[in-house]
Amino acid sequence: MTSLEDPVPPGRLNRVIAHPVVRIVFPLLIAGISLVVLHTLAAHVSWTDVKADLAMASKGALALAVAFTALSYAGIACYDLIAMHSTARGQVPAPVALLAGASSYAVSNVMGFSYLTGTAIRLRIYGGFGLDAGRIAGVFATSWVAFWLGLIVILGVLLVGHPVGLGGVIALDRGVQTGIGVALLAGLAVLFAWLSRGQRRLGFGGMGVQMPSAGLAALLTGAAVVDMLGAALTLYVLLPNDLVQGFPYFFVIYVGAIAAGVLSHSPGGLGVFEATIIAGLGAAGRSDVLAALLLYRVAYFGLPFVIAVVGLALAWSVPRHGQVTAAAGWANKLAQPLVPPIAAGIALIAGLILMVSGNLPADGARLGVLGEMVPLTFIQASHLAGSIAGLLLVVIARGLYHRRRRAWLMALVLMGAGLVASLAKGLDWVEALSMLATMGLLWLFRPAFYRVGGGSVFRLSGPWLVGVLGLMAAVFWVGLFAYSHISYTSSMWWDFALHGDASRFLRASLAVAVVLTVITFNSVVMNRGGKVAAQPIPDVVRRLVAESEDSEAGIALMGDKAFLIAPDQRAFVAYADTGTSLIAKGDPVGDPQAGQQLIWQLREQADRMGRRCAFYAVSSKYLPTYLDMGLSILKIGEVARVPLDGFTLDGSAKKDFRHARNRAARDGFVFEIIPSAQVPSILEELRAVSDAWLQLKQGEEKSFALGAFEEGYIANFDIAVLRRGETAEIVAFANLMKGANRHEVALDLMRYRPGGPSFAMDALFGELLLWAAGQGYHWFSLGAAPFAGLDNRQLASLWNRIGGFVYQHGEHFYNFEGLRSFKQKFDPVWTPNYLAGPGGLAVPRILYEVNVLISGGVRGLMK
Repeated sequence: MTSLEDPVPPGRLNRVIAHPVVRIVFPLLIAGISLVVLHTLAAHVSWTDVKADLAMASKGALALAVAFTALSYAGIACYDLIAMHSTARGQVPAPVALLAGASSYAVSNVMGFSYLTGTAIRLRIYGGFGLDAGRIAGVFATSWVAFWLGLIVILGVLLVGHPVGLGGVIALDRGVQTGIGVALLAGLAVLFAWLSRGQRRLGFGGMGVQMPSAGLAALLTGAAVVDMLGAALTLYVLLPNDLVQGFPYFFVIYVGAIAAGVLSHSPGGLGVFEATIIAGLGAAGRSDVLAALLLYRVAYFGLPFVIAVVGLALAWSVPRHGQVTAAAGWANKLAQPLVPPIAAGIALIAGLILMVSGNLPADGARLGVLGEMVPLTFIQASHLAGSIAGLLLVVIARGLYHRRRRAWLMALVLMGAGLVASLAKGLDWVEALSMLATMGLLWLFRPAFYRVGGGSVFRLSGPWLVGVLGLMAAVFWVGLFAYSHISYTSSMWWDFALHGDASRFLRASLAVAVVLTVITFNSVVMNRGGKVAAQPIPDVVRRLVAESEDSEAGIALMGDKAFLIAPDQRAFVAYADTGTSLIAKGDPVGDPQAGQQLIWQLREQADRMGRRCAFYAVSSKYLPTYLDMGLSILKIGEVARVPLDGFTLDGSAKKDFRHARNRAARDGFVFEIIPSAQVPSILEELRAVSDAWLQLKQGEEKSFALGAFEEGYIANFDIAVLRRGETAEIVAFANLMKGANRHEVALDLMRYRPGGPSFAMDALFGELLLWAAGQGYHWFSLGAAPFAGLDNRQLASLWNRIGGFVYQHGEHFYNFEGLRSFKQKFDPVWTPNYLAGPGGLAVPRILYEVNVLISGGVRGLMK
């Protein structure tokens, strides 16, 4: 309960990764440069030529592209199947592993942020089949190793073989190329030989990942080769025969384009990928190349996504009608975590269709028919409305991804508006039917969207904002490309002719830019709000704290938390809202049965709001309840409690406290307990001691799990003080948190006056222990020792191994071992301290948010 429990601050790497330049500016810079390059390279190409090339596309080439897409996705699916066999054999059905790998990639291709969306989907799927974070991390690591093994094989063979055309992109001497290729293949051979000698594990400080056997590594390498070659060949067979200098040359360009697209964070690398391919192949000014790239998007991105959507719809609906077979059961279990990202992808594609169609010339014949039926003003307004609806659909895709009910309702409204606009701006029946189909799919998935609250659905986080801005830039370029043959003049803004497509494009682009600017400003500058605010402390909370035998319950009186109170007022949970998580401090206080119901209520409230839910610093009392609701249990340390029956300061381990107490008595210092009713009369003197102590520590007041010197908080407790005899000056103090029925007593704030006697704190501590024993208390809580008691063993969970590693090697940040040794002097009883919350990659995020809550914000955490 003392300030010695301060958590470890996050590493410098996390702060660098979270820096706006890394997360926002850098990806947007890549996307912006790529679009400028793309516009320059396509300056002499017209949309009419591209449409003609699309119409003339070879059916044989299209069939080959579809076949190679299937081949690539087969390799991708095998990543997860083989990795699952290596790290979690028998825990997930083989069809689930295959479908999880392929479908997550199909969705992340459309959504962008593949490192986030693909990972999140796999976490949800495999977590539903009982895999813990360590095993899921092993699957990811094994899949990542497979990708690099395949890439090394392909590059090694290319460099050794010197195929025709490779020298055009890798400008190295043939001998140097051969040497690099041989080194890559030799290194791979050494790796396989090492793996063939038995089970291998890569690790550091007790943490690591189980390596696959040589046989499985060979299969993974084969899957990676199939994946990459299939993906590259999908585009290769669509490109004009006279363009490329051979597949090896093209493959290197293709890998570079994929890398640039990933760095841009744009969904599917849209715009960035195309610019890199055109520049790398020297294909500026060729309409047939743009047509090939468009067909590649349809074959490799669109077709797998459509197949995933159809399969998901079947898996979602079949178990809801009639007998549920085993296959239908696990298919539905697989579908559950896929619904939100796929629904988000559906909204994103629907929005793109509306905006892109609004930026392209309308069909002249249909427009003429429409002009005879409705006023021109109606056509112009419908065109504008369709583009804005498209933008808003792209924006609310994030809300669908997070299962937000309001996002689902808004998506239906916007798609309905898009359906009407598609007909009213140019009688586009195909586009209207696509809107109708997407509305039907969202209606089918409606049970998945149940979360309420959580702020506006038109606010975007940093990564989503980057993706939307990059996507809008690409859509705007489509319009510029379609009307590149037109000389733009200021009069076009006011041209409201029936066939004034370019003018409508300009006005729609301006409207979209204005709306997007407002959304960006609202997301970045305005207060995000929507948090559950801290509440004034209700009388029922004060009563339940006074009746609780747990001294830790007193921290609820800090005034920095919100409360969930049982209807019959027999229990409460104190929690804080970080904006992304609801985090409770400690176990429920009060009746155990009522407390169990409150745990569920807080979990359900967080789910409705689209928040994570976690319970920090809890005991084993409610562990079955936390496990029943699907939370993971992470041991974060141990709490030391000293039994006070027959307690004395005798013994060598307590000699420092015994000597300090005797020295204080000889020098005339007086120990005293000030009742809470008299505390207001000494608050100013206590504040002077506290302020001087804080200045010495160069820190700030804590909160959430630790007390702060706040008058409204301190006045709730009796205060133990050590006074200088001749002046009655307070040189040290501590507030006492007392459990009911004299069950337990604990300290929260322990502060001393700098420049006072060096023995003051030890003397105060010793006096308190003897006083508590004399008053008949059964226990004295010394608070927690962070990360103590964690098993840093090979078979322990991933986060336990990380915590054990920090405990053993984190002396530069915090004296973990010293704190535990100090408390061990009193021969305490150690009980485990847990964090119950979402597992997987959410664990470090929850721990970071707890650190921020305790430190009073990011500024306090950094200090």
